[in-house]
Amino acid sequence: MPYIDWLGKDDVVHHHKEIAYKTIDCQDVVGDVESENMIIKGDNLLALKSLLPYYAGAVKMIYIDPPYNTGNTSWIYSDNSDSPLIKKWLNDTVNADDLSRSDKWLCMMYPRLKLLRELLKEDGVIFISIDDSEFGHLRMICDEIFGSKNLIETFIWNTDGNIDNQKKIKNNHEYVLCYAKNVETFKSPPIIDPNIPSNSKLFKSAIKNTIIKNGVKNPISKVTIPKGFPANFEKGNISKDIEGYPIKYNDIVIKNYKLTEDIVIESGWSSKQMLLDFIDNGFKPVIDSKGQSSIFYLTNPTGAIYVEKNRSNKQSHVLSVLQNFGSTQQMSKTLATMNIDFDYPKPLKLIEYLLSLNDDKNAVILDSFAGTGTTAHAVLEKNKDGGNRKFILIELEEYAETLTKQRMSKVVNGYTYVNKNKSFEVAPLGGGFKYCELGEEIFDESGELNPKLSFSDIAKHIYFVEFKQPRGKGESKEPFVGSYKQKHLYFYEKQFKVAQLKSLVASHEKYKQLIVYTRRCSISADELKKHNVTVRYIPYDIKDN
Repeated sequence: MPYIDWLGKDDVVHHHKEIAYKTIDCQDVVGDVESENMIIKGDNLLALKSLLPYYAGAVKMIYIDPPYNTGNTSWIYSDNSDSPLIKKWLNDTVNADDLSRSDKWLCMMYPRLKLLRELLKEDGVIFISIDDSEFGHLRMICDEIFGSKNLIETFIWNTDGNIDNQKKIKNNHEYVLCYAKNVETFKSPPIIDPNIPSNSKLFKSAIKNTIIKNGVKNPISKVTIPKGFPANFEKGNISKDIEGYPIKYNDIVIKNYKLTEDIVIESGWSSKQMLLDFIDNGFKPVIDSKGQSSIFYLTNPTGAIYVEKNRSNKQSHVLSVLQNFGSTQQMSKTLATMNIDFDYPKPLKLIEYLLSLNDDKNAVILDSFAGTGTTAHAVLEKNKDGGNRKFILIELEEYAETLTKQRMSKVVNGYTYVNKNKSFEVAPLGGGFKYCELGEEIFDESGELNPKLSFSDIAKHIYFVEFKQPRGKGESKEPFVGSYKQKHLYFYEKQFKVAQLKSLVASHEKYKQLIVYTRRCSISADELKKHNVTVRYIPYDIKDN
């Protein structure tokens, strides 16, 4: 596999492991107070690391629209990786003076993509918008981080943008890279491209095609069709024919819609193995790779064999070219009705369509370059189907509160706007979200647990460190942190004593292991081993486990 290198890479390849965990403090709630949706203001590198104790391996879909690194700094957001926060991070992390613009962009993207991968579910996918400026570099670092085999598709988005310019060749496309965490778990999307005409056979409940197919991909072979094989006509005779394909070495005699004697047919076959499975299954339906129930039968007058697939499941037909999903100009006009001025927002319809490529109505959707919040808006639109999808937005710029929060508040609660002296009401989508900021670091400057943290904050973090997954819902009651696969986790900050050991053992009739985080332990190693108790020490084992 081709290898990509750049100035500063050695400083960022493992940098995501060095990022400090912070608490996520959510104070302001808009709409439903029980909502698990979040808008987080802050550096997305810190925010992504701080989400791990809650959402590691839990995010079904990620969409990001990072800076394209065109060098343009005149937009409402910078497209040149020169945000003050990014600049400071680069100066603290690498020798930024020697880096080219692309070097800086790669240094910025690499650790963020590493953390995004950790947040993805095993069957999760990530979509990344980009243009020609950094497409080649992005593809190579994604191949490195996600694995080239996990590239699902490079979508080409027809932007429907302004092509009234003097360029020799008008550019009207961008890309959306799509990678799976594990491509083997990625299912056929349950959707048909909306540009497909309504009279297409894709919308039929069943589809019928001959499996007599000749060509390089369909080598010629003989198949014995046994007595009893079904036909789609009640009775009749088809004479043997060795002049052209399919070659029929016997007369075909049909009575009561069934073949009366074994025959041999020679041809190229498009679904030979499925045909043999159908025969082995006693002529009962078999399931194809898309989950469609399939039957086979002989037809009149040629004796060709057809397959009929019942589309009880929704058909999948996704094209690599994305078109007629709106434009950034149209989206800007929509945002203007909310009194929001923003450069080049992605169209709502485009993100809705990407959301439709998975059928999990309870999915967690993450966007760590949130802009004004189109991804969150699309999630609430999709939830009109009765779903309970959840969104997490991260935005580092100051407009997280003035634009992103403002937009989503209006989406949740509805709003009124005036156009040409007429008032228009936009209905609320409902739901809600918490507006959050990054809080305290888990460890203070001396490397000790931050004394400002609550037990709940510590419990969530220790659980993730120990079990490498987020703790489930519900509050822990000190000293109990949580359980996983009959392993029970406790936190005794000052000292773990014999009396506490006896109490723990007595409280569990059956367990695989008791794990205790503490500063000191006064119990012998033999006694701990006797009761299958593992002690980890604060703060060292919290950092290094």
